[in-house]
Amino acid sequence: MSAETSSLGNRFAVQVQPAGSAMTRNAEASGEYIIKLAEAQGVLAQAAAQYAGLDGDAATVTQASSLGAEDVVISHLINSLKLDIGIFVLETGALHKETLDLLERFKASSRAAVTVYQPVNESVVQFVDREGKDAMYKSIALRKACCGIRKMEPLERALKGKDAWITGLRREQSGARADVPLVDSSEPRIKINPLANWTWGDVWHYIQTNKLDYNPLHDQFFPSIGCEPCTRAISLGEDFRSGRWWWEDEAAKECGLHVKATDSHEEAKA
Repeated sequence: MSAETSSLGNRFAVQVQPAGSAMTRNAEASGEYIIKLAEAQGVLAQAAAQYAGLDGDAATVTQASSLGAEDVVISHLINSLKLDIGIFVLETGALHKETLDLLERFKASSRAAVTVYQPVNESVVQFVDREGKDAMYKSIALRKACCGIRKMEPLERALKGKDAWITGLRREQSGARADVPLVDSSEPRIKINPLANWTWGDVWHYIQTNKLDYNPLHDQFFPSIGCEPCTRAISLGEDFRSGRWWWEDEAAKECGLHVKATDSHEEAKA
């Protein structure tokens, strides 16, 4: 899929954007950046201490990384602070080449252990044989079924035995995430969101200041990067997540990773 058109054809064409890197366009720290940086560092350090492994066991907290800009920042904080926090990536079998290349570079450079989880191959093959490779475009139910196989089941394995996990959720990302707390204890497994208060400019200021490796798709106007068939570039003025599952209603734009159990129950009743 190119940055200009989706695999659904020209009717979903995206406005061609001016040249320039994501850093050049976005790196602008907010007035409280230093405070927010210290806050994020403190939240991560507290998580490492609170969920430290006992008697040689692994820590019961882990970072979920999609290798997007926010997750690159969090991983760098974990590594630079030398925290005992592992990192995992869900390699769905449908990621962009740019994302896969970044994954290899990240695995080679990270101080913290990086574990890659993949979907059960037989489940993927059976789903594609039964529903077709473009099933996600046919209905929300089929798209979510694909996410279930490629993301949700591997996520369950990644989080097995963990008491808490760290995500790159920010309040600015979408209306659905406007109330994201630094530490979310509303579910049995604690979710830690160290960048909850950060702006997009803060994220890119950190990347620029620390000269971090990042996904080059960000330079092509992909602020949120998921699986290749389900992600497109956005136009100026569009919502951060408008390039994800762009053919669906705005209210449906989550794969399930960050949907609370209560929300899922209400959705099932609707």
